[in-house]
Amino acid sequence: MAEAIARDLSHRPVILVVGGGYVGLYTALRLQKKLSRGRAEIVVVDPQPHMTYQPFLPEAAAGSVEPRHVVVPLRRVLRHCRVITGAVTGLSHAERRAHVAPPEGTPFTLSYDILVMAAGSVARTLPIPGLAEHGIGFKNVGEAIYLRNHVLGRLDAASSTDDPAVRSRALTFTFVGGGYAGVEAFAELEDMARYAIEHYYPRLSPSDMRWVLVEATGRILPEVDLDMAAWTVRQLTARGMDVRLNTRLESVEDCHVRLSDGDEFDSDTLVWTAGTKPNPMLAETDLPLDSRGRVECEATLQVRGLDDAWAAGDLAAVPDVTKDEPGATTAPNAQHAVRQARRLADNVVAVLAGQPPVPYRHKYAGSVASLGLHKGVAQVYGVKLKGWPAWFMHRSYHVSRVPTFNRKARVVADWTLASLFRREVVSLGQLQDPRREFVFAANTGRTGQLPPPRPDHPETADERAQAG
Repeated sequence: MAEAIARDLSHRPVILVVGGGYVGLYTALRLQKKLSRGRAEIVVVDPQPHMTYQPFLPEAAAGSVEPRHVVVPLRRVLRHCRVITGAVTGLSHAERRAHVAPPEGTPFTLSYDILVMAAGSVARTLPIPGLAEHGIGFKNVGEAIYLRNHVLGRLDAASSTDDPAVRSRALTFTFVGGGYAGVEAFAELEDMARYAIEHYYPRLSPSDMRWVLVEATGRILPEVDLDMAAWTVRQLTARGMDVRLNTRLESVEDCHVRLSDGDEFDSDTLVWTAGTKPNPMLAETDLPLDSRGRVECEATLQVRGLDDAWAAGDLAAVPDVTKDEPGATTAPNAQHAVRQARRLADNVVAVLAGQPPVPYRHKYAGSVASLGLHKGVAQVYGVKLKGWPAWFMHRSYHVSRVPTFNRKARVVADWTLASLFRREVVSLGQLQDPRREFVFAANTGRTGQLPPPRPDHPETADERAQAG
């Protein structure tokens, strides 16, 4: 079968990579390295011109890493690929055609020979009253920048008023979702806010803040053993943080939070990290999907029933050959995504050379998480670490995994400078609404006192990303 595909693609094949995240970037990097120029045309399509290294988003939000250093420009690293900034809105693999909508201009159709579906996932939201108006996700660098500015802006607002209701609402920060993304963002931002108050806000005390983590299940951090998750909860509560297990968010209308346990309070901040779901764009394709909306794959990462279509990452249902459980699939995390991308690229090269593909096999190594500066939790190959050793392992592991030497060096430089100088805790509120002063001047014909900004009402995700 592989020989037949190689014969069919005796011309210069077009390899379409849909998505420029973990799977898309690593697959394209390996393909451009293994396929000499002229053997294939590699086309990468993604709505953003960069890949975001998401494990560093909490540190970017907390100011430990420069936000620009957690993104990898696609055109810079994929020099032998054609990079298209746009969204694939639909795809007919039977016709080998993808429909692309660029940021500006007329949508167009792109023809290809081999498909790599790597469009990733999106936030899994629920129809909770007020969530769309007041919630913010934590999946891209624009949201991390916005959240950092927002938290610091709330400290400014609280320090500048004597109204206890306004102060309480400004200093209440609510996070929904107890996975790694939620816990790391929750802990890192609290650590940053505590540092800022202790050093620069004499009218405030860390005890004035209220940090609430809402988790619908009976535990946090499902990737580690229960004793490690329980230890993490104890560490967070010792810092005065409120962890609500077996609790759901009922509504957040007008910044008033209502929980399923009956508690209610006002909060200017609602961060939603309660899981992800496969990119809904998959519904506009003719690829086989499972009951959860994921692309059905073979262990070789080929799309089931299609020899010239491949998929990996969060949107792919890849059989986990390391488990005896029937129907077990690999977890949707970065560890699998990076390794699947390498295997996928190697299999594509093998099939083009008339050789059979190799099944993806990788036993989960473990997880590491940062809980703030010099604090962490880790469980790697059965070894459990807490505190500073876990935090150091977190940094060491992820700096080794961030793409390109350029980004590794910049991240290490950020950490080195941060160890020598005090944290930068200034809020660049203008990023949230850069045209505000101009619009005021244009509408009034003069400059003057502006109404206070409203950081509790973020712009759209696209506007936040552009601001970042």
